[in-house]
Amino acid sequence: MRLPRLVLAFSLLLPWCVPAQSAAPAAAPEAAPAATQPAATPPARNFLWEVTSLTNRIYLYGTIHAGKASFYPLPPAVQGAFADAQVLAVEADITDEESMRRNAGTMTYAPPDTLAKHVPEKTYERFRHILDRFGVPEAQMAPIKPFYAGSLLAMLQWGRMGYLPEQGVDLHLIKLAKSKGKRVVELEGADAQSELMDSISESDAVQSFEGAVETVENGQVRDLVTGMMNAWQSGDPALLLDVVHGYNKAIPGAEALEEKFIWSRHPAMLRKIQSWLDTGNERVFVAVGALHLAGPRGLVAELKKRGYTVRQL
Repeated sequence: MRLPRLVLAFSLLLPWCVPAQSAAPAAAPEAAPAATQPAATPPARNFLWEVTSLTNRIYLYGTIHAGKASFYPLPPAVQGAFADAQVLAVEADITDEESMRRNAGTMTYAPPDTLAKHVPEKTYERFRHILDRFGVPEAQMAPIKPFYAGSLLAMLQWGRMGYLPEQGVDLHLIKLAKSKGKRVVELEGADAQSELMDSISESDAVQSFEGAVETVENGQVRDLVTGMMNAWQSGDPALLLDVVHGYNKAIPGAEALEEKFIWSRHPAMLRKIQSWLDTGNERVFVAVGALHLAGPRGLVAELKKRGYTVRQL
């Protein structure tokens, strides 16, 4: 993919990641007395749940949208659940070339309009300096709208840390499913997600852009990425939610974007998931951004409330 299409794919799957101020680092634990026996290591957990109804079962897997080659192969429990499923369900099939082309236009202004005309001059200058640092030509970014430009900065920082969209877990699973002849279905699709992002007000988009510039400059995005990865790799949804909330609460408008891009999407997702559980006869492996599974409003908790048997694998 060329850079603009990578930005679109990354934005489609990671719109909630609004950088914010870093939380205070946790204090180092005190050393245990010499006579104390070390605590037993807790069993490894995956960001994976089995959901069972009276007639069927599905799997819910929380993904990270940028990754490393070292992520693969995925853990045995994830591989086993994926092998048991006939269908892969994702938020959007980002390998659908036609859909990506169709929606790429939503992220840019029509000439002669440019990003510089929509954001504060001083913030744009700081943005230019960040692009220089990352080796991205300003001309390539000039037509991109503020929200997507902020997403680009996040993507560039993830890349500096070795996490690349082309190694994202969603993309890996889609390619794997297609190579094995599994059917791939969309919970939403790129059209719906692009429409949602395009509904952001100009002021909210600029605010998001300013937050991205600030926190990439001061290194706080690195803390966010590190916290997210630690939570995902340890299969800890509570920690993931704490990390995201700790950051988003510090930025004006970020909580409203989280509401719009995460929690408001769940009713429609749940309708599809419940249909597979209640009337379907195929195993479905549902792969969505990990935050969608976390907390009292996450898909895991919502399915428990509806009476399904849910267990983490």
